[in-house]
Amino acid sequence: MEDHVNGKMNFLKNTQIIILGLCIAGATIAASIIFSKGFLSVTKFMREQITVTGSAQKDIKSDYTVWVGDFSRREADMATAYKKLGEDLAKVKQYLAGQGIGEKEIIVRQIETETIYKKNEKGNNTNDIEGYRLKQTVELRSNDVEKIGRISREATGLINEGIEFYSGSPEYFYTKLDDLKVEMLAKATENAKLRAENMVKATGNKIGFMRSAKMGVFQITPVNSTEISDWGMNDTTALEKRVTAVVNASFSIE
Repeated sequence: MEDHVNGKMNFLKNTQIIILGLCIAGATIAASIIFSKGFLSVTKFMREQITVTGSAQKDIKSDYTVWVGDFSRREADMATAYKKLGEDLAKVKQYLAGQGIGEKEIIVRQIETETIYKKNEKGNNTNDIEGYRLKQTVELRSNDVEKIGRISREATGLINEGIEFYSGSPEYFYTKLDDLKVEMLAKATENAKLRAENMVKATGNKIGFMRSAKMGVFQITPVNSTEISDWGMNDTTALEKRVTAVVNASFSIE
């Protein structure tokens, strides 16, 4: 009787062990399946993306300019050169005043002095002084870009007054560039998203959220220029400019 009871107990224990083993095996298989699906989802998430380049352009007009002109005198003695250069400066200021430029707006730079030596029969300098060349520079900075541009073109008329005057080309700048960059980057990002949507549309998919974005260089060029640079450009020669912004963006694919 006792042997019968012990046998039954052993049978029950073995049955429980088998059932427990089956449960563990089933749980392991289920966990593996779930993990595999999760892994596949992560892999899909990591792999299925699209990277595009978006761009935006805007034409602007410069709102600040810097212009430099210089004049010089060459005389046998320095005192005479200084005197005549001072007379020339007075005429230059008078001319600029007639163009609507206040004296406080004129930046007068320090006089540059060059000693000119006599040359020998071989064309080499000797130790004998032939004379002196003195040069002085005036500079204008203004938001009135049209007026300064006109002055730069007409200032050579001072030559008719006996002044050896050289007018440089104005430099043109845009003072609201920082605000414009924010606007242009937003538009370039929108353009990148539109390009990504059009590229995946043919496959029946759609793009999800933006995974990453990297700002490219800004190109500030004359309006009709096609010149670009890997380091970006910042043209100062043209009154009318074109700003181009570039963004490289990656989007997930759903």
